[in-house]
Order: sequence, then structure tokens, then C-alpha cells
Amino acid sequence: MESTVERRGGPSGPPDIDGVLPREIIEPLSAEDVAATLKSASTQRASVVIRGGGTKLGWGRTPASVDFLLSTKRLNALVAHEHADLTATVQAGARLDEVNRALARHGQWLPIESAFDESTIGGAIATNDSGPLRHRYGTPRDLLIGIRLALTDGRLIKAGGNVVKNVAGYDIGRLMSGSHGSLAAIVSATFKLMPLPGASTTLIATFERADALVAALAALTNSQLEASAIEVRTGSGQQSSVASGFSRTYRLVLKFESTPGALPAHVQQARALLANATFEEVSSQSEADLWRAHVRAPWTSPGSVFRFAWLPASLGAVLAFIDDLRGSVAGIELTGRAAIGSGLLRVDADTRVQRNIVERLRSRADVFRHVIVLRADAQLKQQIDVWGPLGDAGSLHASVKHALDPNGILNAGRGPV
Repeated sequence: MESTVERRGGPSGPPDIDGVLPREIIEPLSAEDVAATLKSASTQRASVVIRGGGTKLGWGRTPASVDFLLSTKRLNALVAHEHADLTATVQAGARLDEVNRALARHGQWLPIESAFDESTIGGAIATNDSGPLRHRYGTPRDLLIGIRLALTDGRLIKAGGNVVKNVAGYDIGRLMSGSHGSLAAIVSATFKLMPLPGASTTLIATFERADALVAALAALTNSQLEASAIEVRTGSGQQSSVASGFSRTYRLVLKFESTPGALPAHVQQARALLANATFEEVSSQSEADLWRAHVRAPWTSPGSVFRFAWLPASLGAVLAFIDDLRGSVAGIELTGRAAIGSGLLRVDADTRVQRNIVERLRSRADVFRHVIVLRADAQLKQQIDVWGPLGDAGSLHASVKHALDPNGILNAGRGPV
């Protein structure tokens, strides 16, 4: 192991975790090295945090200490691309944008979005993070068909397969999705791919009233029209640009993907369905720039970021809640998957106000579910549990954690399990 694992005593540069510096950074060169490193750490009962691109190291509880930061940066290969089967196997440390550039040479792509350039394949799975295209393509969990893991006992295991219609074994991939590196280390994964769309157009529909947006969304989702993304956005700012936020307006941002000849009909039909709105149509490079800014908006502006879910039928109640907050807090911005019921709320306010908003969200279980604090300063993290109550699932999660990581070394107590 010593000859194939790069070790650096003490970090050089910024890879701290909420201000906590790891004692040592380890960069394995192979899956076998990852497994050996975890086995050694488990024997020592040394805490390990797994790092891909480092874009989400701030997500989770603040650790008391971190012994090893295990970086997957050297596990960055596109292992296999089966063009005819629309599948690809990729190592965990490969950057998502670089993988898609390679797949695009064959007219295919992995439709996973990230707000961060350095996001990796392993990090996308570990956080199950997704963007607006979740509406059509799902989350990383939905696209995953096979996974290879390194366990804390030194074993390498594989679940799933290399073809889309594969049902062998337990669905370990789904178990790892959203586990934040607290159960095992992902070393590679196999995904189903999609053909690159022939063309796309984005329609921005602006409403003066929340109830008008809700009615228009219902008309759209009850129709035969299929959008690739249906985003709701409302919040702080005075600019009219999607990238800059909003004042007292409510917007649906719709993306349509199809052939160049079919797109105008899709847009025309959407305009007819979205009554009481004003429209802006965007395409070509302006469209790409718009979506890039839209996905990044919660992260490029100041404040804490909370993630939560809601039933699609409760969107009206969600918007009413946001409007109520905006009556007393200026720095409020909601960005979400309107037809799925999942979003990010950015709150730029002092810690007391932020804590109060999290508590209010969690108290409204009739509307909001799975309220998680993704970005917050140390003071807020000291006052609340970023993951919130696990409820009846807590004991099940603890049992799975004990089975896969009996010494509790992974993720240094940062959660979620």
C-alpha cells in the first residue's frame, strides 16, 4: 500500500472541513489502495472523510477532528463506454464535466447537473445532488446501474451490472446514493446514458401572483406536453434577469428538448397553457448561459442554503410561506423543481433569523419534508442539527452504518448516518 498511495503529512492549501484540518491527506492510485487504506484506518479507529472535487465538504455536521482526508482525485478514468448500449463506467474521481465532454464525441451524455465545476462522479452519487433536468432524467440514483465500493474491512464489492436491464443482487447503489460517504467509499460506477438532444429552447413565464403560477403549472403538468425542466423561482433582487433573482414576481422557467422542427410547436403549446403570464424565449448560447447562472445562483450569493421537499400539490402553500418570510427578511430566494417538489432556499440574514426559519420549516410537516441545512456558518451549525430529525428511519440507518462501518470511522460523525 505504501508504494502506491501518496501521503502528505498535514494539508497544504484549503482542504479543511468547516475549519478543521485533517491530520493527513491520502491519494490512492487504485481501488485496491482505497480498500487497504480504509482497512488500516478502521484498525486504528481513525476517522476518514472522503473527498472528490471538494465542492460539498461543507455539507454536514462540523467534525470534532479528522484523521485522514481520502482524496479520489487520482481515480479519474473513463473505464468503459459502450456506445451501442448507452452505458459508461467511470471512476469516482472523474470530473462530471470532463466525462460529458468525452461522451459528447459519440453524441451521448450523462444528464447530471452540478452548480460546481469541480464536481466528481463519486460526489454526485454520494450526495445524490441534481439540478433542473431531474424533472426529465431523474437523480444520479435513477441513472446508476452498477457500483463498485471499498469497505472498511478491506474488501472490494460490486453491485448491479453493466447493462440497463440488470436486476442482479441488492440495490446497493441506491443505498449509497445520498449517504455522503458515511457507509463506504465509491471507487467506480456504471450509468445509463442518454443521446444528446437535437435542439432546445427555454421559455420564461413571469406571473404577478403566486396562484396564477400554480394554476398554470397544473395546466402544464396535466397536458401531454413534456418539458425537460420546470423550475420555479422567486425571491430577493430587483433585476428582471433569471440569473439575478426576482422581486415580487413568480417565474416558471421551462426547458424543452426535441428536434429543431418540433421545438416551435412545443413552445407555442406551452404559451397557450400558461395563461396570465408574460414570456421571454431564450435559445443557443444565451440559453446555456441562463441555465448555468440559474443552477449556480443559490451558491454564488451570500447566506445559508436549505434544501427541502414538498408535495407538488402543496406548491401554493410553499409560495405563501416564502411570501410570509419575505415580509420581514429581504434576503430570501427560492429555486426549485416545481413539478417534482424539491428546492433550495437561500437565506441571507443573521444566525437567529436563519435558525428561526429552519425551525419553522421543520414545524410545518404538513407542507415541508426533509429540511436539510446544506450551507451554513459555524454558529448556525452549533445551534441546530443540519440533518434534522431522522424519525423512525434513524434506527434503520444506524443498523446499516454498523453493518458496513462497525468502527464508525467514515465521515467523522458528519452524518447523515
